Amino acid sequence: MANRNRHRAGAASRQKLVSLRAAAARRGSARRARKRVVFTNGCFDLLHAGHVEYLEQARRQGDLLIVGLNSDASVRRLKGADRPLQPARDRARVLAGLEAVDLVVVFGEDTPAKIVRALRPDILVKGADWKPGTIVGADTVEQDGGRVVRVRLMPGISTSAIVSRIRGGAGAAAIPLAFETAPLRRDVVSATPKPVRAAARRKGRRR
Repeated sequence: MANRNRHRAGAASRQKLVSLRAAAARRGSARRARKRVVFTNGCFDLLHAGHVEYLEQARRQGDLLIVGLNSDASVRRLKGADRPLQPARDRARVLAGLEAVDLVVVFGEDTPAKIVRALRPDILVKGADWKPGTIVGADTVEQDGGRVVRVRLMPGISTSAIVSRIRGGAGAAAIPLAFETAPLRRDVVSATPKPVRAAARRKGRRR
């Protein structure tokens, strides 16, 4: 029985790994059910506590969280020849195992502009390290009446810091964290206001 349950759990998480076309179809179904779709993206090379907290914050913004994952070639262009440390198939599989994540889509471009245009999410989430006006896809989301939300990140933890510590031979000493889980309103650094007539505009376009 235990083995059967583990198999079912694994199969369920693998079903979260989808193409952009399939994700767009799920997004359409969610819209018809009046559910809010959230999108975020990243490389997620070495999944750590900061990533998990960030994705949980993103999921709390809506009803369905779609994560765009940079392909291996994309990560190399953005991070350098020695990255990623894990191939896209492994990074996607780990993300799919998280309860907060509903769908994972791998994309090959350097930015998520194309995938945001295809999915038209209701809410776009990025970390607070992204300044307003620099978030790719924000214009698309806001033109549709959606919102851009910047959430607070765990200080003192990142994939680059972990890699540097490992390569520097620092041993198993823990990376110090100054993060303390706070209510959602404190986690959100900024968010564009939700337009009152956003739903009406979307309804008008469908006609």
